[in-house]
Amino acid sequence: MRIAVTGIKGQLGRTLAPLLEREHTVLGLDLPEDDITNLNILDTLQRLAPDLVVHAAAMTHVDGCAVDPDAAYRANALGTRNVALACQRANAVMMYLSTNEVFDGAKDAPYLEFDETRPINPYAASKLAGERFVQSLLNRYYIVRTAWLFGCEGANFVTRITQLADQLGELRVVTDEIGSPTYARDLAEALCRLIKTDVWGVYHLTNSGGCSRYDFARRILELSGRSGVPVTPITSSEFQRSSCPPRYSCLRNFCAASLGITLRSWEEALAAYLLEMGPHATRTE
Repeated sequence: MRIAVTGIKGQLGRTLAPLLEREHTVLGLDLPEDDITNLNILDTLQRLAPDLVVHAAAMTHVDGCAVDPDAAYRANALGTRNVALACQRANAVMMYLSTNEVFDGAKDAPYLEFDETRPINPYAASKLAGERFVQSLLNRYYIVRTAWLFGCEGANFVTRITQLADQLGELRVVTDEIGSPTYARDLAEALCRLIKTDVWGVYHLTNSGGCSRYDFARRILELSGRSGVPVTPITSSEFQRSSCPPRYSCLRNFCAASLGITLRSWEEALAAYLLEMGPHATRTE
């Protein structure tokens, strides 16, 4: 297949492209040349004539979205609309990467693909608007919700925790935000399997299990040889930020699991990630 990937310079795009290239022709798009908020993207994608478009480009800075909701809606809602229209014109399948934050966090068990969405911050609302554009404009699509992504490309929670531990010697991390950490490589491999199914719909793809930000940080420090760094548990109200994330947003992979697509536990994935990152990610105490 000819597969176009928007946001190919991002954390997921840079991980996904080499895997896709094993079997497909990959056509990468990203800023500054390819701006999904500009209607020119329709002509660009139509000219590339893809069979599938993986839409990974987004405004993902959650606090930035809270500060400037208009920018979030331009990128995540209207930008996704533009890509969906391009897929419509090119008769291409679309895969849209969405987020666990489309849920309000009021549930006390992992969210299914069928649960009602109720975003509580601008980032989540803009991503849900993108989902709705995809569903209203196309018949053939995958909407894939994921969460707490970390990988070998770019900054993420894991790199921030290790860097802050080295810089500060101690940490304060929230205990009342609970989610599903996800290794970008595991997600990318699952996406490669999903696109072979031609079974359209909404999917939740994260590493299995869930934890609080505090427990995640403790495990990062332990596995990276920094277990001696003290971590103080705090509540979200003690951590000032512009956005308000859902308190509980673990996702349950029900639909993809029915196709035989599952991901290992987040603890196993984290250990594999730190091993892949090599000596600069770990240290001997």
